[in-house]
Amino acid sequence: MKLSDIRKVLILGAGTMGQQIAFMCAWHGYRVMLYDISREILDKALRSVEKLGSSWFVPMGRMTHEQLRQTMGRIGATTDPADAAEDTDIVSESVPEDPDIKARVFAQFHALCPERTIFTTNTSYLLPSKFADATGRPEKLCALHFHDVRTTTVVDVMPHPGTDPAVTQLVDDFARSIGCIVVMLHQENGGYVFNAMISNLILTALNLASRGVASVQDIDRAWMGVTYMPVGPFGIMDQIGLRTVWTITDFWAKKTKNEQSQASADFLKAYVDRGELGQKTKKGFYSYPNPAYTAPDFLSRGFEKKEG
Repeated sequence: MKLSDIRKVLILGAGTMGQQIAFMCAWHGYRVMLYDISREILDKALRSVEKLGSSWFVPMGRMTHEQLRQTMGRIGATTDPADAAEDTDIVSESVPEDPDIKARVFAQFHALCPERTIFTTNTSYLLPSKFADATGRPEKLCALHFHDVRTTTVVDVMPHPGTDPAVTQLVDDFARSIGCIVVMLHQENGGYVFNAMISNLILTALNLASRGVASVQDIDRAWMGVTYMPVGPFGIMDQIGLRTVWTITDFWAKKTKNEQSQASADFLKAYVDRGELGQKTKKGFYSYPNPAYTAPDFLSRGFEKKEG
């Protein structure tokens, strides 16, 4: 296949990242089909995609109301796997960060998608090689990883050792066609490039909080106050989604049998159990839409409290 042959994009998983990827693809002219297991999930996702455009992209002048209307007109949604797979040219998978779930979903759609269909995974930390064989078409599997499209168009393209180089190039071309800045990885690396760097920050912050060294807010103040960044590690975790962060942290804690890593995972699990998953649920380490770290006096307020 050539880039010009790609017309329909199938999004597996209609969560936050699936919605954002669907938006980017439809905005740049591709037909998009969102697939998930319930109509309720899909209806909510379509509303969220429209809100993404009307609340972020239109007000910022990145697109017009008419372009948003046209974008939404290119997006369909279905709970029927066969309907979702029909005539699909490229798949973007954003199901939970579990290699068994990803393998099972890809195997299901391998049996339904045309032979030409390219499979891409949006996994944050898993290596494609861990579930490549289970997809049924390992040579056509490549990671195409998105960050938050509201703030950046950077994507990672990461083949595994069995990926056909022509597929890697096609995925690169496709990413550029939807307005993305491509970071090409020449070998598999957990967390790609940016996530590999930010994960160390997150794990250190969780370590400090779970040990009671400092509060969540003061850990964020330390990072923000020294680096002049607008958000700290716990605010970043809220943006990623605490269930995702917990899943990854808990997986590696159990795999490495590291007691401190498990304590950090358990610290996160308390929030997950309460349904406080971050921005998507309006509450995580902070409350949204106006988290405390965006207040002009967030840094000084913390230090004043200690002085008083």
